[in-house]
Amino acid sequence: MLDSIAISRTEEVLETLNAALEAGDIVAVAGLFATDSYWRDLVSVTWNLKTVEGPAGVADMLTQQLAQTRPGKFRLQEGELPVEEDGVTTAWITFETAVGRGWGLMRLKDGRIWTLLTTLQELKGHEENRGTRRPMGAEHGARKNRTSWKERREAETAELGYQTQPYAVIVGGGQGGIALGARLRQLGVPAIVLDKHDRPGDQWRSRYKSLCLHDPVWYDHLPYIKFPDNWPVFTPKDKVGDWLEMYTKVMEINYWTRSEVQKAAYDAASGRWSVTVDRDGEEITLHPTHLVLATGMSGKPNMPEFPGMDSFRGTIQHSSWHEGPDAWTGKKVVVVGSNNSAHDICAALWEAGADVTMVQRSSTHIVRSDSLMEIGLGGLYSEQALANGITTEKADMIFASLPYKIMHEFQIPLYDQMRERDAEFYAGLEKAGFKLDWGDDGSGLFLKYLRRGSGYYIDVGASQLIIDGEVKLVQGQVDHFDETAVVLDDGTRLEADLVVMATGFGSMNGWAADLIGQEVADKVGKVWGLGSDTTKDPGPWEGEQRNMWKPTQQENLWFHGGNLHQSRHYSLYLALQLKARMEGLETPVYGLQEVHHLA
Repeated sequence: MLDSIAISRTEEVLETLNAALEAGDIVAVAGLFATDSYWRDLVSVTWNLKTVEGPAGVADMLTQQLAQTRPGKFRLQEGELPVEEDGVTTAWITFETAVGRGWGLMRLKDGRIWTLLTTLQELKGHEENRGTRRPMGAEHGARKNRTSWKERREAETAELGYQTQPYAVIVGGGQGGIALGARLRQLGVPAIVLDKHDRPGDQWRSRYKSLCLHDPVWYDHLPYIKFPDNWPVFTPKDKVGDWLEMYTKVMEINYWTRSEVQKAAYDAASGRWSVTVDRDGEEITLHPTHLVLATGMSGKPNMPEFPGMDSFRGTIQHSSWHEGPDAWTGKKVVVVGSNNSAHDICAALWEAGADVTMVQRSSTHIVRSDSLMEIGLGGLYSEQALANGITTEKADMIFASLPYKIMHEFQIPLYDQMRERDAEFYAGLEKAGFKLDWGDDGSGLFLKYLRRGSGYYIDVGASQLIIDGEVKLVQGQVDHFDETAVVLDDGTRLEADLVVMATGFGSMNGWAADLIGQEVADKVGKVWGLGSDTTKDPGPWEGEQRNMWKPTQQENLWFHGGNLHQSRHYSLYLALQLKARMEGLETPVYGLQEVHHLA
């Protein structure tokens, strides 16, 4: 009975929504939304990543977009029935726009729309050649002078960037650049991925040897090709590197290794970029229409400078330069920082027999890996989730359907459970002098990541070393270096042969400043963060990640990055935006990112 009521209630709302949209009755559409409600649109209606709030927000968006993007034909997704729980009806939906097709998730409360997620999935007439549209590949029969697949690929590789220009250039060939490169390849958008390393995956191979993914395998798939069923839950860095290299080749991505961008400039008159590249010693200038910085939201090292560093007799490294512990057995090492990299590096150095001290400068959020998997991720990304019919694609949509404005309300109870479950563990850390936090509002890891991209550690063993005193812990700020030690602001001297600055990374628009210029970086403004007005995420409220995967104030400049999950999911929406522009489709952008914070 409950299912039939949920179905009829949902279908009634969808029918009313379709009729109002068809009639252009924006007041009627807005009236379907609850007073406290959210419509999160990923490209389909706004040609942007945008969340509007309440009936007034819906009305404003549709006033500007309805006539041009024409959303409609909302219906229940085939084979998916609405589910009612705790007074909320959840329904999978499909819909169309003037130029595309999409799917999404709708939640009803008291007969009105509470949350609505709409995402563009494909462009009409420009669908990907997959499934029933997959290419034939080898051609049967006999024909003179035909070329093989290998010959065609070799010709394309030789010509692109020389005789013919790419439509898009992607700077950075880690998981973000590779995922976007694969999406654009499948959409027929000529693109080149540039990376300075010798091989795809070297971004991972070159890091400290104990590095591994702290996110489980179900969370980390790339587009099109999922990890096999026997893939480890937590992937070691070199295995990640090998997968990325294989993926790049199999997905036929035009990937230039040993290629470093020297400078880039945009010509507004021609609508094209000039990108000067050092390709293995040869200077080449590319002229793409669009430039994507996929240098990673944790890509530009934040290397502080302190008095006395040049007179220090030991070695000073940023964590991203640290190769591993092998050379430091029996040596004194100070690691400045207390987040993921700091913990990983401390644990590896301890295992190798180094004398390790961690300098904690501010409080850190710690969550145990098994608790995060079971309580935080298990419902969406796990074998149990798959058994319950929650595919990776569905999990991504469910996660995306929670508006950032209220996501903390869903996260706080989960982290309360973790705090209670692991109370003895946290008591041990506090007894050891470690300063803990749970985020400004107790919402834990995911919101910390989305707001500031730092300030946490997923514990895979290093915390116990701190509890047991095997890794020494001191609190304070670095004041200066002398010839043999790091000196803190309270006068504490920490003798060291090696100092690892696990001090994090700067904003992605730092790369824009380096490659294009400070003026462009300031024009774009801060990249990453929600405007939550919490630590390291200044307001005003944005509602979406600043400048990520969407148009920026600098014409034809885009930013793409994040973890493997975000690289997989959001690469689709960025690729569709680029494809639409290449095909000359109208892409009226609603709510272009405003700039409140300079680079």
